[in-house]
Amino acid sequence: MSDQITLAATLRTEFGKGAARRARRAHTIPAVLYGHGTEPVHLTLPGHDTFLALKGRANALITLEFESHQELALVKDIQRDPIKPVIDHIDLVLVRKGEKVRVEIPVHVVGESASGTVAAQDLAVIKVVADATRIPEKVEVSVEGAVAGTVFRAGDLTLPPGTELETDAEAIVIGIALPATEAAEAAEAAVGETTAPAAAAAPESAEA
Repeated sequence: MSDQITLAATLRTEFGKGAARRARRAHTIPAVLYGHGTEPVHLTLPGHDTFLALKGRANALITLEFESHQELALVKDIQRDPIKPVIDHIDLVLVRKGEKVRVEIPVHVVGESASGTVAAQDLAVIKVVADATRIPEKVEVSVEGAVAGTVFRAGDLTLPPGTELETDAEAIVIGIALPATEAAEAAEAAVGETTAPAAAAAPESAEA
């Protein structure tokens, strides 16, 4: 489940690209908090602490402390600099304890499929509905010993109690297959096996 993070936020009164640049020069991150029919709240977050807290996390749950009160928020979107390792902007959604939210969680493949096969992952994430304070960080799929032709569908995945699948249950998440070269060789061998008997069975020409 997602660990809860607490960050000290500051209300933002300046807007626009210039204000955003000044915020980043001050080592803070512009953010906006919205949801539950409330007016958007514009904030700045501590740059270094926020960067470390969100590193490698999906669907991070944050307790924001500002103006002498707290708000619980889910990270909806992170805009990152395309070159430098910095965060440009964060969108946050206001949530309440016990509330259900729709999120995407990553699928991690564990184990080794049968010798000579490869595990091809078709879906890197699945959509679920989960308690806002108990969002799974990931779902693991064990392919240990799985043979070529084995298919793992979204409906086959084991989700924590209280988490509901939103992705189509029939959607293929992982398929076990032979490497391309081996698959081609196997197909050629199969064709050879079906044509060889026919050639052998061809009648000899009758002598005059």
